[in-house]
Amino acid sequence: MKTLPIGKTGLEAPVLAVGCMRLNTLDKPLAERFLKTAIELGLNFFDHADIYGGGVCESLFAEALGLSLSSDLREKIILQSKCGIETRDGHTIGYNHSKSYILRSVDAILKRLKTDYLDLLVLHRPDALTDPEEVAEAFDNLKSAGKVHHFGVSNQNAAQIALLQKYWADPIAVNQLQLSAANCTLISSGINVNLQNDAAIDRDGSTLDYCRLHDITIQAWSPLQYGFFKGTFIGSNRFPELNAVLEEVGAAHSLSPAAAAIAWLLRHPAGIQPITGTMNTSHLRYLAAAADVTLSREEWYAIYMAAGNQLP
Repeated sequence: MKTLPIGKTGLEAPVLAVGCMRLNTLDKPLAERFLKTAIELGLNFFDHADIYGGGVCESLFAEALGLSLSSDLREKIILQSKCGIETRDGHTIGYNHSKSYILRSVDAILKRLKTDYLDLLVLHRPDALTDPEEVAEAFDNLKSAGKVHHFGVSNQNAAQIALLQKYWADPIAVNQLQLSAANCTLISSGINVNLQNDAAIDRDGSTLDYCRLHDITIQAWSPLQYGFFKGTFIGSNRFPELNAVLEEVGAAHSLSPAAAAIAWLLRHPAGIQPITGTMNTSHLRYLAAAADVTLSREEWYAIYMAAGNQLP
């Protein structure tokens, strides 16, 4: 499995991360089979969040892999989790990046994962009431205690990251952002610079370029989806042209259409790390094959335009 550097952490990780948001849809034997298949494929980077399944996904992950503090397996995998979305009775009541909330959340995450440290902790969505000094204090506490080695953010723009970096000396490692061929304003705004069309609207403060300038790894969530959790574009009658091109490009490289869509993200020079969402071992194998393929420029732009993105 090809690897890429995760920010400036020194970590080398697979070019694909395994998202565990839906792990609770599997029973323990199926979860064990899925996770062991991922590791066999060289996909040893696992993305969690404390709200996934209300914490059940993290607990099931540890049970399925038999993780413990003394387990040799722990040193062979990279664990990332997120916190910051505050819930009550299964409903989101707000975002919370206060020091006490972050520290409390991490302790709960570590307990569920049956480990004494996270390789990466990611703040889950921007909190409008964030005090960056307080976040930096929380990060310092966690790093000094050995509970978290590296830190990242999700869905944050360039200025929000810069504000946090004013108080936190270590480099932010990752920024999780929604990105796919059918949802790529991060990319299209850079193509349509200085034009008076909707695609030229910079909705995120040139976050893609900022992350590249500062060696922040972009992790693409929902890499096969369109809209805001509207569904996958693979096989959707809403995207006939895109699916036709993905079929054609995929066939040329012995990839499934979904894997071709992943290869489209991997082709970008930013070093994007897509986060898979499948819980199907066969589908995971198909997606993993994308790591061995480099699309041509013509193929990349064909997919881009087939998804409804226009070139000026």
